[in-house]
Amino acid sequence: MSLTFHWFLPTSGDARDVVGGGHGAPAAASTRGRPPTLDYLGQIARSAEQLGFTGALTPTGSWCEDAWLTTAMLVESTKRLKFLVAVRPGLVSPTLAAQMASTFQRLSGGRLLLNVVTGGEADEQRGYGDFLDKDDRYARCDEYLSVLSDLWRGRTVDVDGRFVRLSGARLSRLPDPPPEIYFGGSSPAALKVAARHADVYLTWGEPPDAVAAKFAEVRDRAAAAGRSPRFGLRAHVITRDTAEDAWAAARRLIDGLDPRTVATVQEQLARSESEGQRRMLALHNGSAARLEIFPNLWAGVGLVRGGAGTAFVGSHQEVADLIETYRQVGVTEFVLSGYPHLEEAYWFGEGVLPILRARGRWSP
Repeated sequence: MSLTFHWFLPTSGDARDVVGGGHGAPAAASTRGRPPTLDYLGQIARSAEQLGFTGALTPTGSWCEDAWLTTAMLVESTKRLKFLVAVRPGLVSPTLAAQMASTFQRLSGGRLLLNVVTGGEADEQRGYGDFLDKDDRYARCDEYLSVLSDLWRGRTVDVDGRFVRLSGARLSRLPDPPPEIYFGGSSPAALKVAARHADVYLTWGEPPDAVAAKFAEVRDRAAAAGRSPRFGLRAHVITRDTAEDAWAAARRLIDGLDPRTVATVQEQLARSESEGQRRMLALHNGSAARLEIFPNLWAGVGLVRGGAGTAFVGSHQEVADLIETYRQVGVTEFVLSGYPHLEEAYWFGEGVLPILRARGRWSP
């Protein structure tokens, strides 16, 4: 199977250092040198398309621009790039969400993918009017995704569930095809939902053995439900012509960090309800002493940023080899990013992708 690569749209801003925010981190954790204007995001999107990326992920949260609106405005600036739009179940009616996705899919020519984010931070969820606890958020997500699936398949939905209540819900126009569901989460409640609904199960960049163990559990749970999802990995990337240049670029991202800033971010991240975030923190424990946690896998980004906290670092050949290692444990899709996102897209697209193409692992 040919590998699939997605890039990232930095809708909270971009810079030559690590832009903070997301998943429990303070949004002002790092300097923003480039605001997320449509011109700049469009430049990234067009470059990703030109370089051969399949899609581009947009985040969701109070710390960034709205994913639906931003990507809808960018559709006409690209021709084939898909948009992996982050959506939070429960903040809008599932019927409205199904209709929005159907419209997006139809008007974009089938270029919508959905990244379902259940919400790992209770404080942020309450700011949106959602007062459920973590396990109930996942239970609601299960009901929500079941409704989306039924509506996209032309069914009339009558449901009186714990969290979703609908009568005679139906779409007048169906998406063709229905958007694929990308879903991440490391807790038992998350794995249960992933097994039932994910077309692609995503994990953050942990060492390959940990990724393989997580995939095995999802695979077993999904098989019991008669399903076989694909598997993806979300990480940053710093790749250069030489390993020395790549590691110098990685060090530059954190060399100027104020230790007090790191301590503040780590304190806030430690309060996160996300199991995935807990696993990210455990990779470095807030210390810069040992950040290469697996050959060419670096945990430095996680010192000042919530969410995906690891990066592939090395020469183009070394990064391609690391991707091969993850492919061997089941990863077929990669969602990548880098600082700044415009330049790093070119480093990866012009440096690593040709190597993978020559090996028969990727084709544009």
